[in-house]
Amino acid sequence: MTISIGESLPDATFLTMTADGPAKLSTKDVFAGKKVVLFAVPGAFTPTCTMNHLPGFLEHFETIISKGVSDVAVVSVNDMHVMAHWAKSTKADGKIRFLADGNGEFTKAVGLDQDLAIAGMGVRSKRYSMIVEDGVVKQLNIEETPGKADISGAARILEQL
Repeated sequence: MTISIGESLPDATFLTMTADGPAKLSTKDVFAGKKVVLFAVPGAFTPTCTMNHLPGFLEHFETIISKGVSDVAVVSVNDMHVMAHWAKSTKADGKIRFLADGNGEFTKAVGLDQDLAIAGMGVRSKRYSMIVEDGVVKQLNIEETPGKADISGAARILEQL
């Protein structure tokens, strides 16, 4: 069942790469006591994710933060090494927080998983964005059309902040 506005995010653990190496972050570490913009992509380095979805959040990062947002994060069903390289290659490292959900545990728990086996990608995340305050979903934007990042893009989030 898909998470809804007003519901709390489930307990899950993400992996991220730090200067000291791999680190685990719980949903509480990321969201407790903060206003966070989270967006999800089906895969790091995929065309829509890299050329359309991520760039909008990077371009509007300062404006989003100026609206009282503590953090902007992206989650994908990729491993932390892929996410770290994607952060560096897009020059988003140090701005956007890259969260690896390698086994899709968070993605499945929020009910936003999809089977992309037909494209050789296995179980991945749907494309979405959300505003989360102290672990509670305040806005949720799920992309309906594959290859698009309109409903879940940074411009939509800015309208909602």
